[in-house]
This record gives sequence, structure tokens and C-alpha cells, in this order.
Amino acid sequence: MEKGLKKFLCDRTFMKAVLAAAIPLMLQQLISSSVNLVDNLMVGQLGDAALSSVAAVNRYYMIALFGTNGLAAAASVFIAQYYGAGEQEHMKQTFRTLLVIACVIMTGFTLAGLLLSSGILGFFTSDATVIADGVGYIRIVASSFVPTAITVSIYNAMRATGEMKIPLRCSVVAVATNTVLNYCLIFGSFGFPRLGIAGAAVATVIARLVELSLALLALYRTDFAFKTRLQDIFAIPQEIMTKVLAKAAPLMLNEVLWSSGMSMLFKFYSYRGSEVMSGYSIASTVGDIFFTLFAGMAAATTVFISQPLGSNELEKARRHGYQLLGFSVMLSCVFAVMMFASSFAVPLLYSEVSATAKSMAQNFLIIQSFMFWIYMATTQCYFTLRAGGDMKHTLIMDSCFMGCINIPIVAFVTYCTDFSYIWIYIIGQLTDMVKLTFAYHLVSKEKWVVNLTKDPTQQIE
Repeated sequence: MEKGLKKFLCDRTFMKAVLAAAIPLMLQQLISSSVNLVDNLMVGQLGDAALSSVAAVNRYYMIALFGTNGLAAAASVFIAQYYGAGEQEHMKQTFRTLLVIACVIMTGFTLAGLLLSSGILGFFTSDATVIADGVGYIRIVASSFVPTAITVSIYNAMRATGEMKIPLRCSVVAVATNTVLNYCLIFGSFGFPRLGIAGAAVATVIARLVELSLALLALYRTDFAFKTRLQDIFAIPQEIMTKVLAKAAPLMLNEVLWSSGMSMLFKFYSYRGSEVMSGYSIASTVGDIFFTLFAGMAAATTVFISQPLGSNELEKARRHGYQLLGFSVMLSCVFAVMMFASSFAVPLLYSEVSATAKSMAQNFLIIQSFMFWIYMATTQCYFTLRAGGDMKHTLIMDSCFMGCINIPIVAFVTYCTDFSYIWIYIIGQLTDMVKLTFAYHLVSKEKWVVNLTKDPTQQIE
């Protein structure tokens, strides 16, 4: 076992292999984030209120999506390890579990979005205009939640077996559809009705249905080991259901709590006005282009840690864990420079948004760029723990940290001081330095070096 900094170093062959696994998902996320940026720009043409209302609805959607992603991530760990172990029937059973539970989760969020829309929007803001616009938006876009859950399940299962290109291709078509329809339906171009932000919602629903159709077609035509017949969808042994849920529950809870915490932070910032909401939304949308690195490293972690663990190559998985951490930090420095440069383009992109909101967005991005390597290192620790099924510690380092440290600190400086929005944001971000220290401590204990397909107590001492 290598000591010190050497264990974080890797050769060019390893780097190329990691990039080969990471780049397809990074490209998929980049395309999606770029389209979200275009959507954001289009909605931004309607003014601060419209942009804020869509941002508020998206915060609710992110809670639903992150909960589903938590389940999918946990199930993917099992699929990847079963794939490494060559246990095809267990892969099918895990995939069925993922599909059924994901649809149940998203159905709940869909019903809440339809029936409790005013209350959901009212949580984020008291601005009547923002709430009114957001209610119309969420009642349309909520119908895309269940199709998204199915698509997410299929994509995660594919990636767990090393298939990265099909999700990328499906996403390219979907985001292109979304962009074109957004332009047509928001502004009434090419003979389409001018629907404003309702048009953006309709475009999203159609694009999600197109994406699901393509994913199902690819699943039908390709012989994946996890593929199951529709009539067998509920044929899930109690043992598999229990095993997956035991690992998924902490991760799902973590994702929901973490995304809820992020929504709470969004609420704190919105306390300083709708312009702060707009600026935060702009910064988040632009920043997502660079946070695609996270998605890529998540895919690489599945391939380079989960699969070796499943084939019982524990030492190889352990070595890869530290090498991925070192390589991800190196890549994050490159992305941070690009993010910093992007902040100066914000005023040029959003012509109809207030100068104050644009200035705020620019400041948010600059701060994020300096913190980017800390975000990446912390997140890579999270991916590493998750790859070995150490879900309890992911819950502690992520949501528990946010609930016990990040949120109370930001709440205090928001409501109990007269600090400007920028100092509130800086103070909130600096808590991530403490989080990184704790996250690496958990990784260094190496309780994640476990073969879940065999004896769960088997690990490197």
C-alpha cells in the first residue's frame, strides 16, 4: 500500500481510461446544462419575476430528482457489482426494484406539485407575481416527473454496465427538442402560440417524453444483462428488495435532505429580494456547465471502484479510490479557471435581467470558482463511499453536515445580521472546507472497500 501523496498519483493509461468512462456522461450533462442555460436565457427575456418563478419550481423538482437519483445510485452500485460478478438474474431483479420504487417516488412528487402548487411556491417567496407564474409552470411540468424517473433508471443501469454512449445520444435528441420547442412556444415563433413560461413547461414535458421513448427503444434493441420483460416487472424477491432498500434508504434520504437543504439556502438568499433569486439562478445555471465534471467522475467511480469490488478485486478498488480523488482534484483546477472566466460573460448574455441581478450572478460564480477544487474533492469522497455501499457515512457527511452546520450558520447571518448577500454566500461556502476534512477522514477509514455481492463484512483491514 502506497503512503503519502503517492497514492493519489496515477499514470497516463489510468487517466485516459478514466476520461473514456467520464467524458460521455460529462458531454451528456454539458449538453443538458447548455440547453438549460439557453432556456434560462429565453425565460430571462421575460424579466426577473418569470426567471425567479421558474427557478423556484426547479428547486422543488430538484428535490424529487435527487431523491430518485439517490435510489438509482444505490441500485447502480449493486448492478455494477453484480455485473462484475457475472450474476445476471440479480441484475434484472435490482433493475426491477429501481424502476418500481423510482416511479412511486416521482408519482408522489407529481401529485404534490399538482395539488399543492401554491404552497410549494409560497415556501420560496412571498412575491405574488412569482407565485402566480410558478403555479402555472409547475402544474404543467409536473407531468414530466414519472417519465423522467423511468429514463433515469434506465440510464443508470446502462452506465453501471459500462454503456455510456446510448444515454448521451438520447439526451442529445431530447435537449435539441427542448431547445427548439422552447423557442417556438415561449415567444410564439414559426406560427406557434406565444405561451411565455407555460411554453417552457410544455417544451420540457414533450422533450422528456421523447427522451423516454428513445431510451426504451434502445433498451428494446440492445441485449443488456439487466433487461427484463414487462410482465416480470413486479417479480422482485424479498431478499433483493430488502438488500437494495437497506443501502438505498440512507442515500435517498441523504439526497432528499441535501436538495431540501439547498432549497432552504435558496429561500434564505431570496429573503434579500427577487433580484438575488434571479442572480442565484443565473449563477447556478452557468455553473452547472462546469459541474458536469462531477457527473463524469461519478460514472468513472462506478466503473473503477464498484465493478472491481463486485469481482472481489478489493486492493485494486482501494487503489483506484485514491487515484480517482487525486485526478479529480487536478481536473477541478482546470474547470475552476474556466468558471472564473465565464463570470465575465454573464452581463453580456442576460440583456433583459436587471444590472443588479447580473452583478450578483457574476460574484456568485467567482466565489464558486475559487471553491471548486474543494467541492470536487468532497464530492469524489462521496462517490467513493457510495461505490462501496457505505451509504450511512454519505448521509452523515452530506445531509447531516448541511443540517447541523451549513443551514444554521447561513440562517443566522441571513436573519440576525445586516450582512450583504455576498458575505452570506461566502460564509456559507466556507463551511465546505470543514466538510472536506470530515469526508476524507471517512474515505481513509476504508469501510467502503466491500464486495456487496458476497460477504458484506469482507473488507481490507
